[in-house]
Amino acid sequence: MGAPNKYGKYIKLLTYVVAIVLVNIVGITLFARIDLTANKVYSLSAVSKEVVATLTEPLTIKVFFTRDLPAPHNNTEQYLRDMLEEYSLYAGKYFNYSFYDVNPESAGPSEQAMGNRKLAGDYGIYPVQIQIVENDEIKFKNAYMGLVLIHGDVIERIPTLTSTAGLEYKLTTAIQKLNNKISALLALQKKVQIKLFLSASLNTVAPYMGLENLKTLPRRTEAVVKKLNRKNYDKLQFEHIAPVSATEQNAISQAYNIQALEWPAIPDAGIAAGQGVIGLVMEYDGNKTQLPLLNAINLPIIGTRYSLAEAEQLEEQVNKTLETMIGINQDLGLLSSHGTLGAAAPGRQQAGGINSFRTMVTENYTIKPVDLKKEAIPASLKSLVIAQPTEIFSEYELYQIDQALMRGTNLIIFMDTFKEGMPTQQGFGMNRGPSYTPLDTGLEKLLAHNGISLEKAYVLDENCYKQRVSQAMGGGERNIYFAPIIKSRHINQDLAFMQNIKGLITVKASPVTVDEKKTAAAGLTVHKLLASSEKSWKMNTNINLNPMFLSPPADTQFSGSQPLAWLVDGEFSSYFEGRQIPVKAAEADGGADKPPAAEDKAAQRDLSMIQGKGDFLAKGTRAKIFIMASSEMIKDNILDPNETSPNGLYVLNVIDALNGRENIALMRGKVQQYNPLDDIEAPTRTAIKMLNIAGLPIAVTIFGFFILLRRHARKKRIQLLFPAKSN
Repeated sequence: MGAPNKYGKYIKLLTYVVAIVLVNIVGITLFARIDLTANKVYSLSAVSKEVVATLTEPLTIKVFFTRDLPAPHNNTEQYLRDMLEEYSLYAGKYFNYSFYDVNPESAGPSEQAMGNRKLAGDYGIYPVQIQIVENDEIKFKNAYMGLVLIHGDVIERIPTLTSTAGLEYKLTTAIQKLNNKISALLALQKKVQIKLFLSASLNTVAPYMGLENLKTLPRRTEAVVKKLNRKNYDKLQFEHIAPVSATEQNAISQAYNIQALEWPAIPDAGIAAGQGVIGLVMEYDGNKTQLPLLNAINLPIIGTRYSLAEAEQLEEQVNKTLETMIGINQDLGLLSSHGTLGAAAPGRQQAGGINSFRTMVTENYTIKPVDLKKEAIPASLKSLVIAQPTEIFSEYELYQIDQALMRGTNLIIFMDTFKEGMPTQQGFGMNRGPSYTPLDTGLEKLLAHNGISLEKAYVLDENCYKQRVSQAMGGGERNIYFAPIIKSRHINQDLAFMQNIKGLITVKASPVTVDEKKTAAAGLTVHKLLASSEKSWKMNTNINLNPMFLSPPADTQFSGSQPLAWLVDGEFSSYFEGRQIPVKAAEADGGADKPPAAEDKAAQRDLSMIQGKGDFLAKGTRAKIFIMASSEMIKDNILDPNETSPNGLYVLNVIDALNGRENIALMRGKVQQYNPLDDIEAPTRTAIKMLNIAGLPIAVTIFGFFILLRRHARKKRIQLLFPAKSN
């Protein structure tokens, strides 16, 4: 044997160290990782990679984040760092980012901290209050958690990042918006006008309204516009108009729908009776938008209190309105006639409104109201939302919808089969519930032509929302049967945009059925999106949705799953094929259709004579119809404007899917806010419970017995190898 090498162990150690260093160097230069999460939460989506890869100008992201925050906020910072690093890998030289450690004022007056705080404030990033636990005590702390994106002269900000949920979606859509905004701003042929209407007469009564700073409003508004101009290629133009005469004030108030104020004489203060107007209007290319400037709040006993919009609020409103006016987002049509939900004024609080829906949608779309009684459906619209129509469509109006579908405009329909009426205050009205009248608008004919029918009934379900009952009413829970909970197994997750929706709530939904033989013969593809559980039933007569008087049917033969939402896709045929083309009625007739007179016969031509002329489409290009018989799905009491609820995810994903943005829908649903366990039957639950209680001890006992047998067998083998010697 050779002599042992006394340096061998040192050489081996050195070899290991060199190998570790080389592996780390390779890891730094060759980035790779494996994301084992189900929805690839920690990896960028394909659309995110595409968005940053197509940057043609430098994009800078400045992150303002307070360091050393407790969990979970420190995880948010780390998650953001990792995500931005991955963005940079696919973006190349045009993408860069930096983090700024920003401590609140309470942390100290150091020069760097003050500089970072000022920089954050200049970009509109301010501290938020978070809850922390220190020394077994719950405390509140101010912290900076926001970022800004700078692309050219345009700035987009995300002021608060308190969670990792939807962070990639926010960043990618913000980058997309910046790209679109720069292109739209550079293409403007003239400036966007911002007009401040403020009568000088208001200054005399302003102190009595609590508006001591009203005199400085023109200067402050102009400063906001100048600040925004630096970020928007100088495309804004400010003008202060001070109307004096009553005639001029009334004309402006009517033309721009701005606020007009009148006041009586105040002899003690030497103020004569007068009037004035105040309002801020943005105007471009014939479009006018009035921004809320003066807020009036009626308080009991105290009376009316007035307040002016803060500079930060005004800046945000002007910026959002600018984006809408120049059309940086894709247009989404919203029917605003026929008593639909789109007829309500945006921003006005009312029962059953759709302000949350508008807030969610306008992040990525520009809502285009369509008044079918006054105008045709624009050919450029990709999709038209029809929400809760309550008035009858004329034949000519149905023809407009039909031909829009033929041109490829998708229809997104949330309609009701009953019209709900509230009881009157007379007689016993106070003791009666709402009345439900079957509703027919004429739109049902177009749907039936394409194999879609709505049943005049409400779907009730034992798997439903549970309402907490106050202790004064006995406590406990109450089943709201007309609010079924749709669970994962009744959601069509074969479609990509529906894959990450694990459950949602429907309210006052009616069954929707599709004649699949008819649609198949027409070459249409149908997808059932939602259905109620097997424990659901229908209420079609004597409608009464008072939870105190509702109970499941005793006979289970009346129970069964009911289809609630469908998506029909393909080349639709016109409802008016083989019929006469309707003509628009004269205004003097109130817009209603009437039987054609003899001299009008020529106007209502036989379609066989004109099909080749191009003014009628008998067969359409590919389009889609989404139908759900429940307008409640997009109302404020159901939707969360922050897009975090499953219902909000569902509605936005449907809209994206019908507007060719399915990749955005997939990215939005990567992080699950609602991810329940799958339902299992009672016998299975019992078996699993018994397995957990008794199965483990039994398994350990069997394993121990197996080890004992092996030891016994080993002992015998040893005895055979070394037999005992006899004396």
